[in-house]
Amino acid sequence: MTFVPPTEANTEWLLDSDPAIQWQVMRDLTGEPVEAVAKERALIATEGWGARLLKLQGSDGSWGGNTWAFDDWTSTFETLFLLREFGLDPASRQARAAIEPVRENSDWGEWHDHSPFFEGESEPCINGRVLAIGAYFGEASDRLVDRLLGEQLEDGGWNCDAPASKRSSFNSTICVLEGLLEYEAANGSPPAVRDARLRGQEYLLERRLFRSLSTGDRIVRDRKGGTDWTEFSFPTRWHYDVLRGLDYLRKAGVHSDNRVAEALDLVAARQNRNGRWPLGRPHAGNVHFDMEGGQGADSRWNTLRSLRVLKWYSSRP
Repeated sequence: MTFVPPTEANTEWLLDSDPAIQWQVMRDLTGEPVEAVAKERALIATEGWGARLLKLQGSDGSWGGNTWAFDDWTSTFETLFLLREFGLDPASRQARAAIEPVRENSDWGEWHDHSPFFEGESEPCINGRVLAIGAYFGEASDRLVDRLLGEQLEDGGWNCDAPASKRSSFNSTICVLEGLLEYEAANGSPPAVRDARLRGQEYLLERRLFRSLSTGDRIVRDRKGGTDWTEFSFPTRWHYDVLRGLDYLRKAGVHSDNRVAEALDLVAARQNRNGRWPLGRPHAGNVHFDMEGGQGADSRWNTLRSLRVLKWYSSRP
């Protein structure tokens, strides 16, 4: 694994951005004091992208006028997931004011018997992300957790096409893993939840994060979304890619597993000569606003995420 560590110029470039990125750079890359990180994080609610998203919430508590819509990233579900990615402080006054009307008014419609927002719907790729949102913002549903644990497949992962499909999906699995990890962080790692998550985590590791278990061949493109798992986009939406898998493992505290080495090489290989990472193909759909340039442009999100997974692995015991 060969990559160019962040230069002073690139660190300044990362910090010359939105508070949603700045506080994570300070926490994960430059090691700033906790107080300074918290001060920067607090700005998400009042400045930049986070504040813009909060102001777009409708009087009924929704964003985009709906709970969820296919390939529409302006919905309530997608907006809350993005605010979680930004790191909006869930205890902040602004977060609580945003979450309360969602809890009171939002549901998944008649197709899902008007299931309340934080109870989720029927697909694990959706429900894993609902759980991540709920756990992060203090609204986790134990019933949703039980459902996800009951839907885990024999190979350790999840698939929205189950039970017709007996094989797991990388897309569904990463969404559920992130949700379970967030739930553990909020609820002290209940053994059943941790055991299920570790089984799902092993699903990714057995496949080196991007290979077929049966043939060992590299999975070049996702069969469902058509995306290349080595082209990194942000926001990731429901899509899996190698960088997202590695960032999950970093958050989960996995340190000494050599099965991630090849995936890390792929991340390092995506670095441009200027020390930055480009934005891969953005996932098609309506957005509230663009955060970065188009495909191929230098991406602060991808540079931050790539540098921190490479730093995580380089510092392993």
